[in-house]
Amino acid sequence: MAISELKLPQGVTAHEYRTPALLADGLAIDVAERLRAAISARGEATLVVSGGRSPVAFFQHLAKQGLDWSKVTISLADERWVPVEHADSNAGLLKRYLLQGPVAKARFLSLYSAAANLEDAAEQADRLLAELPAIDVLVLGMGDDGHTASLFPNSPNLGEALQADGTRRCWPMLAPTVPHQRLTMSRALLATAHSVVLSISGSSKLTTLSAALASDDVAAMPIRAFLQPPLEIYWCP
Repeated sequence: MAISELKLPQGVTAHEYRTPALLADGLAIDVAERLRAAISARGEATLVVSGGRSPVAFFQHLAKQGLDWSKVTISLADERWVPVEHADSNAGLLKRYLLQGPVAKARFLSLYSAAANLEDAAEQADRLLAELPAIDVLVLGMGDDGHTASLFPNSPNLGEALQADGTRRCWPMLAPTVPHQRLTMSRALLATAHSVVLSISGSSKLTTLSAALASDDVAAMPIRAFLQPPLEIYWCP
């Protein structure tokens, strides 16, 4: 199956690449261009990215793009509630693969804090995100269960976190995989992004996307909340 075979919602576009390396490079070039446009328009830009292993090549390519990183704010759509030094930390991943060289001049808003418990950490992150400027570019991933960010099916707080008109910016969530404790931006905050990208690769992700397009039950597959304009999907086999 190719992504061209899927019936995408009107206004949702797809970009197909032959290899993961080409996808990472193409996505990095496009994201950098949008950040440059935002800086040109209003003097600053905001990028929100997802963690996990999949985006590493994208981060490495993005770090090579020429733009005034001192005018960029970077944050994470979600975070594992572990210290930055932990191997599973998304903030640690960004520090290793993106926030290097010129990109180190960017302002980084981390969701993690060493709070007493996950709920307290989410409340601290929620207050911090009040400082987040308007999101210019949001880069999402998707799990085989249809989750995106850390909006996991069957997680406590999912209903509240998926409220389209919610006022809270960050929620504590539980993942089915270790580490279980997560922090995620709310659907309401993520949906404010000017440009939204879903980056996926492999046939299994295409199967998941096909299933997501077949129904509108957002709680069963939270990625459904974002399968509408201005979404652009970047895919490779």
